[in-house]
Amino acid sequence: MQATAYTYDAQDHTGSVLLDDGTPVPFDAAAFTAGGLRLLRPGQRVRIETTGEGPSRRITLVTLQTF
Repeated sequence: MQATAYTYDAQDHTGSVLLDDGTPVPFDAAAFTAGGLRLLRPGQRVRIETTGEGPSRRITLVTLQTF
C-alpha cells in the first residue's frame, strides 16, 4: 500500500503517514527500523505494510516508494 509521510520524529523514529484517502495512520519505531530507513521527510511517498482493520490498523513496515 502507498501513502505519504506526514510527520516524523527523528529522536524516537516515530511518526505518521496519510493514506491516499487522507486518513492519518501512526507508525512506531519498529515499523520504521524494519524498513531500513535513516530519515523521512514529510511529503515523501512511502510504501507501507499493515495489519488489522479500521481503528486497530497498525503499520508494520515503512519504506520509500521507488519507481
